[in-house]
Amino acid sequence: MTTLAALTLALLGSPLFIIIAALAVVSFVGEGIDPTVVFIEMYRVSDMPALSAIPLFALTGFLLAESGAARRLVDMSNALLGWLPGGLGIVAVVVCALLTAFTGASGMTIVAVGGLLFPALLRAHYPEGFSLGLLTTSGSLGLLFPPSIPLILYGIVSGTSIEDLFVAGIAPGLLLVGLLCIYCVVIGRRQRASTSGVVQPAVGLSVDVPATATAEARPPAWSALREGIWELLLPIVVITGIYSGTIAVSEAAALSVLYVLVVEMAVHREITWRHLPGIIHRTMVLVGSIFVILAAAMAYTNFMIDAEIPTRLLGYIQLHVSDRLVFLMLLNIFLLAVGCMIDMFSALIVVVPLVLPIAKGFGIDPVHLGIIFLTNLEIGYSTPPVGLNLFIASARFERPILSVYRASIPFLLLLLCALLIITYVPQLSLFMID
Repeated sequence: MTTLAALTLALLGSPLFIIIAALAVVSFVGEGIDPTVVFIEMYRVSDMPALSAIPLFALTGFLLAESGAARRLVDMSNALLGWLPGGLGIVAVVVCALLTAFTGASGMTIVAVGGLLFPALLRAHYPEGFSLGLLTTSGSLGLLFPPSIPLILYGIVSGTSIEDLFVAGIAPGLLLVGLLCIYCVVIGRRQRASTSGVVQPAVGLSVDVPATATAEARPPAWSALREGIWELLLPIVVITGIYSGTIAVSEAAALSVLYVLVVEMAVHREITWRHLPGIIHRTMVLVGSIFVILAAAMAYTNFMIDAEIPTRLLGYIQLHVSDRLVFLMLLNIFLLAVGCMIDMFSALIVVVPLVLPIAKGFGIDPVHLGIIFLTNLEIGYSTPPVGLNLFIASARFERPILSVYRASIPFLLLLLCALLIITYVPQLSLFMID
């Protein structure tokens, strides 16, 4: 009955929170419980102490995206790393990871820096397929780095320490970034060996980038560093404050907003008081959608726990899958499929309560599970046939979707190798918190 109701609502195009809330109401009524308990359970979301960090970090990300932070980070990274073989590719990976860590939205990163980096990569003689695949898959790399909103949301939903998740995500995140950077160096060496240095204009993308832009046309390192140092200091300030015990996560979020407001409004003067209402409105639309889904999911999750559904599911899985390594492999396949079809915030809220008790039954640490979970979801964003990044990149770079599919495959293979290491070497995530 509940499944039929959910499918009917989904086919009618109902929002996700309506579907989840309806499932909760139907389930409680089916057990003879007053449906008003759903609203009581939904209200419990307001008691979560770390909840205020989500809108504040989201506002930080939107402020950075609306300013010239992306351009400054590109200039600074290019000035410092552009001399390396594949240096411009490394710049793309690093900048995408930094921006995604704060925005929590890979699509926003592709849109923000794609117009800067894609023509520059082409003019520096990088193959178009490489450039397209690099920017498509790099758009979600920063989701494991603090203060990633998905990390905070996983901590809230699972009851796991957010501070521990912040620490645990650093090494796996660096592994993902490092593998793509190594691939950039390999391609960069080939590119330097096979070109004579003649500048070729990019075609097919109407972006205002000078025709002389090449890997060697870099801004002076000191000038670029002076311009971008303010944004670069932000993650350092946040992480140092949290891990020194000086401030809590919610306080770090408030400090981030204040810091970015001062930098972008007083130092760079790229955001004015007139811009703030629109930025805040767009931020709260995103945050509101997360909160209402979270509240509805809390009600339905509590019903499932009371009905012992996760326990029964665990028993069924243990009956058919006795090996922990096999379970982890099946979990990865499942989460990759989820990452393709469902947006990350919805997946975290809906799937984590089901998977967490089962994973605990196989002895998997909740912190390690969180890193596995987010790694799968960020790879799923770029996984054919329906990964969201693929369609955003196709629209942003004006390339056929099949071309984006082909371009992403080498990068996805590298990321899947990293996923296997992250999954089967738990100490990579846990060694800093043990």
